[in-house]
Amino acid sequence: MAAFVPTTSGLSWGAAVAASSDSLGSAGVGSSSAASWRAPSSRRVGTTTGVVSMQQAGLFTASSPSVRKVKPDDTDTRKRVKVVYVVLESQYQSTMTAAAKNLNATQKGISYEVCGYLVEELRSEENYQMFKKDLEDANVFIGSLIFVQELADKVKAAVEPQRDRLDACVVFPSMPEVMRLNKLGTFSMAQLGQSKSAMASFMKKKKKDSGASFEDGMLKLLRTLPKVLKYLPSDKAQDARAFMQSFQYWLGGSPENIENFLLMIAERYVPDMPASDHKIAEPVVFPDVGLWHPVAPRMFETLAEYQDWYENVHMPEAGIRKDAPVIGMVLQRSHMITKDDCHYVSLVAEYESRGARVLPVFAGGLDFSVPMNKYFYHPGTEEANVDCVVSLTGFALVGGPAKQDHPKAINALKRLNRPYLCCLPLVFQTTEEWLESELGLHPIQVALQVSLPEIDGALEPVIFAGRDGLTGRSIPMQDRITNIADRSLKWASLRRKKNAEKKVAVTVFSFPPDKGNVGTAAYLDVFGSIYKVLEGLKTQGYTVGDLPANSGALMEEVIHDREAKISSPEMNVAYRMPVSEYSEICTYQESLHENWGPPPGHLNTDGKNLLVYGKQFGNVFIGVQPTFGYEGDPMRLLFSKSASPHHGFAAFYAYLESVFKADAVLHFGTHGSLEFMPGKQVGMSGNCYPDKLICSLPNLYYYAANNPSEATIAKRRSYAGTISYLTPPAENAGLYKGLKELSELVASYQGAKNSGRAVSIVNVIVEKARQCNMERDVDLPEVDSRELEPEQRDRIVGSVYKKLIEIESRLLPCGLHTIGEPPSAPEAVATLVNIAGLDRPEEGEKGIKSLPRIIAESVGRNIDDIYGNSDRGVLDDVQLLQDITMASRAAVKACVDASTNQQGRIAAVAAFDFSKFMSRIMGFQSPWKQALAQNGFKDCAEEDLTPLFQYLQVCLGEVVRDNELGALVDALDGKYIIPGPGGDPIRNPDVLPTGKNLHALDPQSIPTAAAVDSAKLVVDRLLERQRQDNGGVYPETIGLVLWGTDNIKTYGESLAQVLWMVGVKPMPDQIGRISKLELVPIEELGRPRIDVVVNCSGVFRDLFINQMALLDRAVKMAAEADEPDEVNFVRKHARAQAEEMGLSIRDAACRVFSNASGSYSSNVSLTIENGGWEDEKQLQDMYVSRKAFAFNSDTPGMMTQSTEIFTKSMATVDLTFQNLDSSEISLTDVSHYFDSDPTKLVQSLRKDGKKPASFVADTTTANAQVRTLSETVRLDTRTKLLNPKWYEGMLSSGYEGARELSKRLRNTMGWSATAGAVDNWVYEDANETFMKDAEMQKRLMDLNPNSFRDMVTTLLEANGRGYWETSEDNLDKLRELYQEVEDRIEGVE
Repeated sequence: MAAFVPTTSGLSWGAAVAASSDSLGSAGVGSSSAASWRAPSSRRVGTTTGVVSMQQAGLFTASSPSVRKVKPDDTDTRKRVKVVYVVLESQYQSTMTAAAKNLNATQKGISYEVCGYLVEELRSEENYQMFKKDLEDANVFIGSLIFVQELADKVKAAVEPQRDRLDACVVFPSMPEVMRLNKLGTFSMAQLGQSKSAMASFMKKKKKDSGASFEDGMLKLLRTLPKVLKYLPSDKAQDARAFMQSFQYWLGGSPENIENFLLMIAERYVPDMPASDHKIAEPVVFPDVGLWHPVAPRMFETLAEYQDWYENVHMPEAGIRKDAPVIGMVLQRSHMITKDDCHYVSLVAEYESRGARVLPVFAGGLDFSVPMNKYFYHPGTEEANVDCVVSLTGFALVGGPAKQDHPKAINALKRLNRPYLCCLPLVFQTTEEWLESELGLHPIQVALQVSLPEIDGALEPVIFAGRDGLTGRSIPMQDRITNIADRSLKWASLRRKKNAEKKVAVTVFSFPPDKGNVGTAAYLDVFGSIYKVLEGLKTQGYTVGDLPANSGALMEEVIHDREAKISSPEMNVAYRMPVSEYSEICTYQESLHENWGPPPGHLNTDGKNLLVYGKQFGNVFIGVQPTFGYEGDPMRLLFSKSASPHHGFAAFYAYLESVFKADAVLHFGTHGSLEFMPGKQVGMSGNCYPDKLICSLPNLYYYAANNPSEATIAKRRSYAGTISYLTPPAENAGLYKGLKELSELVASYQGAKNSGRAVSIVNVIVEKARQCNMERDVDLPEVDSRELEPEQRDRIVGSVYKKLIEIESRLLPCGLHTIGEPPSAPEAVATLVNIAGLDRPEEGEKGIKSLPRIIAESVGRNIDDIYGNSDRGVLDDVQLLQDITMASRAAVKACVDASTNQQGRIAAVAAFDFSKFMSRIMGFQSPWKQALAQNGFKDCAEEDLTPLFQYLQVCLGEVVRDNELGALVDALDGKYIIPGPGGDPIRNPDVLPTGKNLHALDPQSIPTAAAVDSAKLVVDRLLERQRQDNGGVYPETIGLVLWGTDNIKTYGESLAQVLWMVGVKPMPDQIGRISKLELVPIEELGRPRIDVVVNCSGVFRDLFINQMALLDRAVKMAAEADEPDEVNFVRKHARAQAEEMGLSIRDAACRVFSNASGSYSSNVSLTIENGGWEDEKQLQDMYVSRKAFAFNSDTPGMMTQSTEIFTKSMATVDLTFQNLDSSEISLTDVSHYFDSDPTKLVQSLRKDGKKPASFVADTTTANAQVRTLSETVRLDTRTKLLNPKWYEGMLSSGYEGARELSKRLRNTMGWSATAGAVDNWVYEDANETFMKDAEMQKRLMDLNPNSFRDMVTTLLEANGRGYWETSEDNLDKLRELYQEVEDRIEGVE
């Protein structure tokens, strides 16, 4: 590596570091980099600084404003000016302090008392009271970037009563209510938002643009307006000029500018001020954009000037080669001009010490795309001159904390087409507070500086600098600086290395740890997809060796033998790592000894070596990620706060990094264990296991497009660049066996209901419905239908028919997806039908009506009325709804057929042709209009159909426009992965096409108004159904689960449901973020406030901790409302618990719970999957031990174990509730749903031992349904597990498909264990379908004997645990099958 030498031009490196770290104490120059952080002992708990442990305080920062006060001696007789300031940016803290001290030392007639607060410190009541007291005798108040709503409210409440008394009140960009506090003489912003002044008009106009455009406009205005106003005589003009000039001083940020700012404000606005001892200088103005280098003599405004100095002066002295990789760095100007740039200096030094070139650019505003576009290209070309871009601002590329322009950012990054990493300094916490925090990064900073850059496509949110609590200065953290340099240079090397030389490590998963589960991934044909990827890489020049003949052969080579015969009991061992080598290359292995003992341990080992499973094909290694290691030990699962990596797991990643020497790792499918290893929630430190394990490897990750929440965890905790893949094409479930016969009987009745045969047909329908186990779904009569009125017979048949349609029309993913294989035309139809089934008021100027609504209106009906009548079993409307459904399918099929080739593939989407449209108006009909007419709906309005089918044609093009393999190839070439939202493509077609870098959403944007409306509908239906089932009595408490992915897909529907239950309305603040609450009056609510116990998944906690605060504030608001117990169950229960536990009502009203920080799931599902549990109490104890960590918005810095209040609150639950929002994932598809279900736990805690009612809201279609949990399990079983269309589709995928069957059956049993929600016939029919059929037995045995054994085991276990009563003959046959498959696996002939 090139070492640094002193320079002869500008500053030497030593001087540069010294200049930028003059107040850092222990910060100095290391061997290969600049200043690094050391924990200053003076900041520890109990010292004179007044800092307390964050864990004690429960706040994110416990730094004390008192340590930064500047106050002249009491004996000082000069005219004193007291200034109180509140800022977001801590870098202003040191410049304000330096300016005040220098003025006090140099001014003869004036002295300054300066009291400074970081906005986050105002959460502390002690600090807030100190702030209010300081304001009482202040002359001047200054505020900047106060954009956190609850803190803006506190600032306003404290300053507003003092505003008229203050001599000056100067607020720079902040929330509107804080900006209105501005007052300089006659200049005021009190009418901001209402005034018709030129300034107000300018600000209104600019705010319609992006936040960055507004900033740029303000900067231009600041350049010119003060010069113009200077010559206008009026006081108003001069006061307006003073404000603009103040803004210039502030943006200039240097101690000299701040000194002149303080002098100017005092001289002009503080009465009886003596003249200053020197002339007040005009603001020193710095370039708005430019290039900077810590040892350069100045800032540069052109690339040519910078390159001339860098290449001719600096590079020769630093020993940097001209062909070295180039890192483009994006910086915030304020850090340079406030001389708070040591963290920047340190990273520049680190890069150059490794021989890399740097191109550090900056912006004074918030549009960082401007310097990027100006400086990151070879002059006069579209060719980028950087290999990787690292933003150190923490902000979105375009726009700051208030508003962003993501499309502009994405266009700029697409044009540049380089990896884009966005690292960040701590803002709201000191270094020590972040290190001590289990949560990690402050939630506000996560929302502003992690979530928003992700929407731009940013990768790797690594924290590279801390904050000193005493000075506010940024402090580089050497291990994080090293980490960023390692990782970004690896990304840069992908551009420069030849494909034939690149090494790629493909990682597959095996969970549960069984050979039948190697290659686990949600809805993905893993080995088929890997084979496609290898073929694709080969065409790109990658060295992949001799590929096996097909994907089956590839799988055989990786897992050695899927039947695991006795001659080959293990998966293929790719590498045997001696303990000595492991100890040398895994630098943190000693930290694993506490949990796992010394290496090699007992997992992934032969007793001497650690074993790495997999197979190498040329320069591609396909490895099997080891499992958590806790799976076989239920007691460890019970008592462990979180799983941790074992030696085998650590050895696997150490092998990829140091032995195989991968250039990148590709995690294949949703999902593995790496990102769920212990560590902070967001903002990893070097002690967090995901950070240790992934080390410097660029991490690419194929992730299901419908799971953005867990993809986001992978991005934040394991630095993954995600690439979305499609879930399998959806099809309607259809009818089969007895259900099909029942449908035919219904058709017979409709044709003969006015004849003498009607009565006998109804009797047969009732009997057949009983044979199909529908008596719990439909109210079937016990009497002969002759005794019923015709209307009653119609209602019975209508109810059966409605249930049959519900089953037939339910969407289900068929088979498994293969990377790079787009859907066929028939496969696209069902998805498009469901896209067409939703109203889209947000699309276009007038919105787009759903196809069912258009068809219903053509016959003079409202689709919502038809839905309601159908739900009630009104036969005519059940039939009409079915006719509308069939017509919709025909019309969409006609649209798709227009773009289908002879092979049934979609070759190209037929573009919409306006001339053809005109000809249709003249008498010709579109294919879809013809299809509707042929199905009996000839009068559909063309003006409604046209925009809808235009939209569907665009969606069709996106469905088939596959880029899953292309995105991977681009990423491995060191290019930008285009970002896109994750979620349900039916609700949000913007999810398509796949092959995007998945992101979630701005967490402060939910719940949306549409989500609130949907939530009200569901909650009202839920409460009304329970009231009717419960003799007119409302439930007092509802226990419910919040999921991360569900809230992303629905934009916060379940979050809004909780708020509506307690009777609280979410409100946007003045910049559109959902951060305010309003209690709905009982009269308006029309019912009691329902108490809630909210169980947030670990992923929801990580992504939406600000919304957890919103929920907690809402519950507390309801609990503290002065209302009678009979109309406020929240208050009723909180009062009782407060009295019993000796708490305040506010503290007793804790109702928002989750896992401990860095921990996920209740582990109930893991235990059930492993089968090693003794009884249900063990599962319930596990649930309580892991899910009883309370979130408290009053002390938001920690999750507190609160078992007593959790169990007392659960004991009041009358009803448990979950949501289904997507047809792709239902109750038995994944284990998450039963893992979080508390139904039997509540029963065990209730004093009366009563089992609570359990409901599920299904919003997968436009006609939202509320069903009981057991109803939903039955529907799931009929449409998937027992449906030939579904299981044959799975079995067509072979080995992986057989595993999917096994998983569904095991998950079904999970619902017996946690809720008792599975009917006996479900197990009986599963046994009939899969075990009694000799041909099916053989197929399952041949495809995946391990998974078949698991199915047999599950049925035997269900019987043994009392969930399934069956004949002894069935059990004997299952025992024989178990022995037979066991012998097959062991190779016994």
